[in-house]
Amino acid sequence: MATRNRMPPWHEIFKAPSGHELLIRPIRPEDGEPLKGAFSLFGPEEIRDRMLHSVSELSDESVQRLTHPNLKLEITLVAAESLPAGEAVVGALARASIVPGTREAEYAILISRFLIGQGLGRQLMRKLVKWARGKYLDRLYGDVLEENEPMKQLAASLGFKQVPHPKETPGLVRMVLELEN
Repeated sequence: MATRNRMPPWHEIFKAPSGHELLIRPIRPEDGEPLKGAFSLFGPEEIRDRMLHSVSELSDESVQRLTHPNLKLEITLVAAESLPAGEAVVGALARASIVPGTREAEYAILISRFLIGQGLGRQLMRKLVKWARGKYLDRLYGDVLEENEPMKQLAASLGFKQVPHPKETPGLVRMVLELEN
């Protein structure tokens, strides 16, 4: 009997309409240096839109935190070239983290300007939703700049609802998906 060549959990080959092929997978500690190097692929607008403030480079502390997620409370996925971790250029990062003391998780997605509009954000968001459902959470949310129409449209197309930001932060809205487990 032939055995199927199965990928490990959370791994998937993503084929963009442009023909570019990326491996979506959980982040690994050895992704730290490529992630720092790839940060220049994320334009200032993308960083501001996704991280809600401008950052020119990732600090060592941020890299350490991102590449060593607490697997009980968070997931961090990358979309990278199909090369060994540590060698692969990282083109996107998606993260969801359970808010302590709640049954909610907050998400953030950062995609290189070279990969925007290829469907990668949708696929990463679907994986974050799947993770949150697997954790039996009540909701998944992300804070989005009001002018970030592409992220608001993407989230809305997956069932997220736009609500006012709870801290009434000017320029921010919250995109919330109620998870029915």
